[in-house]
Amino acid sequence: MTLDTTRDELTVHLERTILVSVALPERPWITADPLEELRGLATTAGALIVGSLTQKREAINPGTYIGKGKLQELQELVHANDADVVIFDNDLSPAQVRNLEKATSVKVLDRSELILDIFATRARTIEARLQVELAQLEYALPRLRQMWSHLSRIKAGIGMRGPGETQLEEDRRLVDLRIRDLKNRLLEVQARKEREVRSRGEEYTVSLVGYTNAGKSTLMNRLTRAGVYVEDKLFSTLDTRTRQWHLKDWGRILLSDTVGFIRDLPHHLVASFKATLEEARQARLLLHVVDASSPVAEEQIKSVEKVLEELGCGTKPSLLVLNKKDQVPDLSYLQVLQKHHPRAVAISAATGDGIEELGAAVIEALSSDFVRAEVIAEASNGKVQAYLSAHADIYRQQFEDNRVIIQCSLPRHLLHHIQAPDVQVRFLDNNER
Repeated sequence: MTLDTTRDELTVHLERTILVSVALPERPWITADPLEELRGLATTAGALIVGSLTQKREAINPGTYIGKGKLQELQELVHANDADVVIFDNDLSPAQVRNLEKATSVKVLDRSELILDIFATRARTIEARLQVELAQLEYALPRLRQMWSHLSRIKAGIGMRGPGETQLEEDRRLVDLRIRDLKNRLLEVQARKEREVRSRGEEYTVSLVGYTNAGKSTLMNRLTRAGVYVEDKLFSTLDTRTRQWHLKDWGRILLSDTVGFIRDLPHHLVASFKATLEEARQARLLLHVVDASSPVAEEQIKSVEKVLEELGCGTKPSLLVLNKKDQVPDLSYLQVLQKHHPRAVAISAATGDGIEELGAAVIEALSSDFVRAEVIAEASNGKVQAYLSAHADIYRQQFEDNRVIIQCSLPRHLLHHIQAPDVQVRFLDNNER
């Protein structure tokens, strides 16, 4: 998207865009409309879709990705529709981008560059901007040889915005220095974020994760009245927000909303956003929110699980939340998902349907991490007694000689706070692990 200034008025020029998707044996189309997700991404970036092209291939063309006949068809589409940009739903090499731009005489972007551009326009905090800039520069670094000609021919717009806009004009040495500087600054940010999250170690923390546009922010608002920005566009949330959620019959927990994931999320972006996703990495429980109305919900679940594995959260306790049950076109969609995921909870964050059941499921999941124990300490040890009074459910307490014997139920992760040479802890019901 670019700005045109004419005398007294300022107008937004939506770039006329051709979408291209190539299906390969290792990356087949997963919907009847292979361009559905790319169309959503391009629209979010500010594109005006004027044409599209699809092709199935056994292997890519090393020079132009698509075949010779399709390349000619693309040239005709660009010319006939007066297009400004071509966007591929695939990742292209620098040479392929150069060859395609030479053949079409317009800007060519791939899927990763489009996603990076959306992140650049939606980054609000300093932390998010640093992360996006780093990801953009690491993506651009191997492409710098083509950047000068790329920038000289094509107006700024989608793919050329945000912090990366000026950096792409620098030479490799300056980009290397900038990347090193950003990594150092982000290490400081990550260390600070880790300290901040760990300082809440005695709190119960739950993190919302899921595919982009699954309804995480709407659910956050429903549960906490947080007033989080909600928009029916991809990646409307980039910055993590943490709010209090008061669960009936339990008390307060801390609920965090995180950036949405997507299929083939650029690796540089995942790496750069580790600080932002620290909430998910440290959470006691993940609420994996799924758009149950999507015909590709199962594929989206797998995409999110793949990113969670990359973040080191693959084995973390999680609860699947089938959102948008009010928008399911056919109940069979929901029934199939529930059959595959019997512990999942079906809700509608928009209407509130199923929220009580979700709360009960979260309590059950968190309670599974409790242990029943008998704690024996000196009667004069007021510190242990006070700590257990504040953090444990005490169901029996007695004094014998100079000792206090407390039988209680408490979160397993808090056990280390009462461990001391003069304190004995005996687990009950054979639940020591």
